Amino acid sequence: MGTEVEVSEPLILPADKVSGAESDDHDQIPEWKDQITIRGLVVSALMGTLFCIITHKLNLTVGIIPSLNVAAGLLGFFFVKSWTGFLSKLGLSVKPFTRQENTVIQTCVVACYGLAFSGGFGSYLLAMDERTYKLIGPDYPGNRAEDVINPGLWWMMGFLFVVSFLGIFSLVPLRKVMVLDYKLTYPSGTATAMLINSFHTNSGAELAGKQVSCLGKYLSLSLCWSCFKWFFSGIGDSCGFDNFPSLGLTLYKNTFYFDFSPTYVGCGLICPHIVNCSVLLGAIISWGLLWPFISIHAGDWYPADLGSNDFKGLYGYKVFIAISLILGDGLYNLIKIIAITVKEMCNKTTKNSKLPIVNEVQADPETSEMLVAHKKRDEIFLKDRIPTLFAASGYVGLAAISTAMIPMIFPPLKWYLVLSSYVIAPALAFCNSYGTGLTDWNLASTYGKIGLFIIASLVGTNGGVVAGLAACGVMMSIVATAADLMQDFKTGYLTLSSAKSMFVSQLIGTAMGCVIAPLTFWLFWTAFDIGSPDGPYKAPYAVIFREMAILGIEGFSELPKHCLAICVGFFVAALVINLLKDVTPENISQFIPIPMAMAVPFYIGAYFAIDMFVGTVILYVWERINRKSSEDFAGAVASGLICGDGIWTIPSAILSIFKINPPICMYFGPSLSY
Repeated sequence: MGTEVEVSEPLILPADKVSGAESDDHDQIPEWKDQITIRGLVVSALMGTLFCIITHKLNLTVGIIPSLNVAAGLLGFFFVKSWTGFLSKLGLSVKPFTRQENTVIQTCVVACYGLAFSGGFGSYLLAMDERTYKLIGPDYPGNRAEDVINPGLWWMMGFLFVVSFLGIFSLVPLRKVMVLDYKLTYPSGTATAMLINSFHTNSGAELAGKQVSCLGKYLSLSLCWSCFKWFFSGIGDSCGFDNFPSLGLTLYKNTFYFDFSPTYVGCGLICPHIVNCSVLLGAIISWGLLWPFISIHAGDWYPADLGSNDFKGLYGYKVFIAISLILGDGLYNLIKIIAITVKEMCNKTTKNSKLPIVNEVQADPETSEMLVAHKKRDEIFLKDRIPTLFAASGYVGLAAISTAMIPMIFPPLKWYLVLSSYVIAPALAFCNSYGTGLTDWNLASTYGKIGLFIIASLVGTNGGVVAGLAACGVMMSIVATAADLMQDFKTGYLTLSSAKSMFVSQLIGTAMGCVIAPLTFWLFWTAFDIGSPDGPYKAPYAVIFREMAILGIEGFSELPKHCLAICVGFFVAALVINLLKDVTPENISQFIPIPMAMAVPFYIGAYFAIDMFVGTVILYVWERINRKSSEDFAGAVASGLICGDGIWTIPSAILSIFKINPPICMYFGPSLSY
């Protein structure tokens, strides 16, 4: 996933490790229908709700969403094992918990929470609401009151149902090509498969138990800490540990402080070191250097008496420079991955390729066992076929329904524009899925932004903003779900799960997400002041996406003085930084920052960068002290911290809905001089 930046640590594993964990139970492979169980679907719904809440919280605060595939596999194992263990103690007979059922649960959960991201609840859908319109300003050229559609529970569910399933059908005929012929790695899918395989072997059972125990402990700690923090958070947005000037009041004014957030510290533990360091570097460049420098020129570059959220002042620099970095990084990676895809499609022999593709197992006496396991995986993956005619008919039928329905929800997006999107979408979905398989970067948001600019400019001033934002959603949904499905096919392939059970569980998970994602968002929308620039849920990408749509129509005419020149500079810088990462040796390129991650704090602030950096420092020290321990348990600790804080969101929202306020406001200010 990625509008908001989703990051995951690429993990390429040798073929012997991939097949070595399959020796315990692969002779008794359940039928595809038996891999999908009632208890598995119940657990998937519960976990999907939790992960949707976590994704919404991250979407509406910082926009950085770590890959939660591994956490879904771990928590699925934890819940079902706890349930079967409880029933066994009561003397009841329980059906064995297989790796295939574990994989189905993980697939359902990822499909469900994926819609909390690609559904645009923190980006393109929220960009249409009245608050975002008012934040940009009624007198801002191109920002029309007619282009306002406030969130509504029923229309959001309807929109998700008509756009979210097409991506699943678009690439099903190519699953053999992607997984078996090209042998794409899909690093997150491979990592999840390895985790699930380890849980269901005798050798991995002990470690799995320790990981589950670790996750439970840190989940409880995170939940208790979040509850404790609530008592001191008072009324308003300047109280409590979330506004703790840990680095002093001067730095606090420039958003440099540690806000004691288990979620962001957990993100720091999951995200690669370079991502966390890039975020901190972006915070230092923007809030430490650039904004203070531009502020000095208030009255010259822009009127000094403007409000803090006026786009003709400093706020405009913050938004548009962030946009330029995001677009520069996205454009470079899009061109790069399309080039790689074309090259690999033309070059069938990848023997000497440097791309992370798993090599064929060579047949010799030492690898005969691996070869048997390899053939077994191929056989099971190809056993339950999904007819190409069924997939094609499903895509055409859903596209027809969607083409008719979307103009009813978003009138400016005409039917022929929707139809055009669906004609080219499978090709873009293939590019995105192929790129994800190679690099683990899901560029769905980049394809969405391209659709946004093209459609907004085609429709023009009269409705172009809404049409562009809606088109962004159509494109993002297709390419994101297609990449997720192919990632899950890879996980299923390595866990000896049926491709048909993967396909059906993806459909079930998507259907769950179409209901759960809007409902959990509605919890936030009802309980909290979403989109307030001074609140905890700033929804930064809502403003950025609406500005992109306006930019597609109006151009750059209303930018503050020198803003365009600075934006061009940062856009070029993003291209150059990415180019340097690709042309320099690995021992140097690993220290070059990622522009997309640098862009996030430009708009939001530096506080979450401090939290994530604390997480990466903890992980770094842990790796130096005991690398094996960190590899085994860092994911469990991070998942526990994120999930515990996410669970607290539910009671916190309920308290807010019933107007029950925290009893204490812990506030920090300068000392009084007498």
